[in-house]
Amino acid sequence: MTPHLHLWLIPLLPLAGAAINGFFGRRFSRQAVSTVALLFSGAAFAMALWVAGQFSSLTLPYIETLAPWMRAGSFQVDFAFYFDQLSLVMLMVVTGVGFLIHIYSVGYMWTEGGFYRFFTYLNLFMFFMLTLILASNYLLMFIGWEGVGLASYLLIGFFFLKDSAAAAGKKAFIVNRVGDFGFLIALFLLIKHFGSLNYADLAGSISPLHIETSAGLLTAIGILLMVGAAGKSAQIPLYVWLPDAMEGPTPVSALIHAATMVTAGVYMVSRSHVIFERAPIAMTVVAIIGTLTAFFAATIGITQTDIKKVLAYSTVSQLGYMFIGCGVGAFSAGIFHLMTHAFFKGLLFLAAGSVIHAVGGEQDMRKMGGLRTKIPWTFWTMTAGTFAIAGIPPLAGFFSKDEILWQASRVSMIYWAVGILTAFLTSFYMFRQWFMTFFGEYRGEQHGHGSHSHGSPGHDSHDNHGHGGVHESPAVMLAPLVILAILSVVGGWVGIGNRFENFLAPVFHSTATISADSFDAPSMSAEPKNEEAGKSTELLFTEISVGVGVLGFLLAWQLYYRRPELPAEIALKLNGLYHTVLHKYYVDEIYAAIIVKPLIAISTVVFWKGIDRGMIDATLDGSAEGAREVSDTMRHMQSGNIRSYAGWVAAGAACIIVFMTWMAVGTR
Repeated sequence: MTPHLHLWLIPLLPLAGAAINGFFGRRFSRQAVSTVALLFSGAAFAMALWVAGQFSSLTLPYIETLAPWMRAGSFQVDFAFYFDQLSLVMLMVVTGVGFLIHIYSVGYMWTEGGFYRFFTYLNLFMFFMLTLILASNYLLMFIGWEGVGLASYLLIGFFFLKDSAAAAGKKAFIVNRVGDFGFLIALFLLIKHFGSLNYADLAGSISPLHIETSAGLLTAIGILLMVGAAGKSAQIPLYVWLPDAMEGPTPVSALIHAATMVTAGVYMVSRSHVIFERAPIAMTVVAIIGTLTAFFAATIGITQTDIKKVLAYSTVSQLGYMFIGCGVGAFSAGIFHLMTHAFFKGLLFLAAGSVIHAVGGEQDMRKMGGLRTKIPWTFWTMTAGTFAIAGIPPLAGFFSKDEILWQASRVSMIYWAVGILTAFLTSFYMFRQWFMTFFGEYRGEQHGHGSHSHGSPGHDSHDNHGHGGVHESPAVMLAPLVILAILSVVGGWVGIGNRFENFLAPVFHSTATISADSFDAPSMSAEPKNEEAGKSTELLFTEISVGVGVLGFLLAWQLYYRRPELPAEIALKLNGLYHTVLHKYYVDEIYAAIIVKPLIAISTVVFWKGIDRGMIDATLDGSAEGAREVSDTMRHMQSGNIRSYAGWVAAGAACIIVFMTWMAVGTR
């Protein structure tokens, strides 16, 4: 008998925590606020574990309908939750990593203002993300989709007194609305042509359709869905909001980049696999966007000096890998990398926060160095995350990234080649960060004993808590680092022997219908001719993947440990190219010149001065002026002079006599 899971409780628990802290947190102590936030987010994680324990007894997919929602003729959408293997993976990632980030945040945000407000937003973020992944239809998914956009706006702009933080929050919100426009049109097309937004109904309607050999309805829907995913998961051309999101507190960066918002686009594309599998052109678009984004963001990462900005561009690049997996039909590989990335990227951001905490709020790696002996727990945990993202075996990132590269090579060697080059760049800039932060001599300011280094309000900085100088983070911050470090080491082992792929096979059961022949470049396929040759080729590609990771380490070691003067010399020789990459290819400036400034000019000249002031205000102001003149004239009639009143009475009487006479003559 299938048990009743009460899935509604999982998102409701963080919402309850957000409501309690939101309404009453101002009067709570910090201990009470953190207790509420941890209690409800932890309860959601515990509930997810209980659901996982019931997994073997379920008939999947499991649909839990709470109430009817919308009815319009044959169109029907219920408020219902959907649970299958994919939901379980996402559920464990969001609640598990999200809960660890909540724990870490208690220590990290303890001295900051707006403590209750921060945890209100954090719990709210969890609620919307859990709603998104448990939704049984695209409409409910869209509610969660917009909700995480709102929560990200609130958290990125948490230090709202700081102009750059407020601007970053608005930028994230507006850019995501561009992507959401495409998502909405895709939903309208689904309603018009298939009469439903329910996953199960759409699967039943679309599965019998043939693969489109040219652009058609499903291709249009798939590309529009990808537009939405590009906004939420920061892919070209809508990636520009994510690096600026570093203006939020570091735990926010970890939550957005690792466990929640940016993974939503990958999840949505994977959940929509039945559409993409029958639209090869749309899948090619996904793969190309993912490939370009992975490489493009990696090149920017090699020049960044802000420790959080390096990780931000790393996230954009790693999301590109996930879309490569989805774009070549290897949805399981994309979700596998999503899971391992949540472990090591969550770890890297939290470890970066621990470094920032240790050095009094400094984020410039050029002012760090030599920290491995001063903050050993942070050093060793961040080391685990760095080696994991670099794809060094047997850590988690090696298994998931290698699986994506292998699957990409079976469709197009171009995807594989760019992916390998990106893997090299990833290893290089991550070990560059590692050497600049933890090795050599400390290059930052020395704080005296017992001194404090408070940042100004609105800055992501912390005091030294009386420890004096550089110091290790408190246990409440280190415990999540240790847990995530362990997961970054062993988290990829679930993929050995294709166990993870087999686990998700019931969800992506029709993925096998997509072959290299369905794509535009079959001649580039590296599909092996037999099983033995296939294993030999896969082993070769694995060796190349590991080799470029090691090569990236060696190059970073040479430039930033053995010969630290070389990077400045190389930058001087490259000059224009270096500054172009350093300024992120001037993409923000280009957007400002061709989109933002013209829109502002049009808004100012046409809509504000022309329509608002020239038409609307002028009409209202003119009416008011006319009424004022009439009333002023009438006011002068009320002079208080008896002779004047007698004159007006006589004039009025004369007018009436004239009118009556004219009427009498007219009737004859």
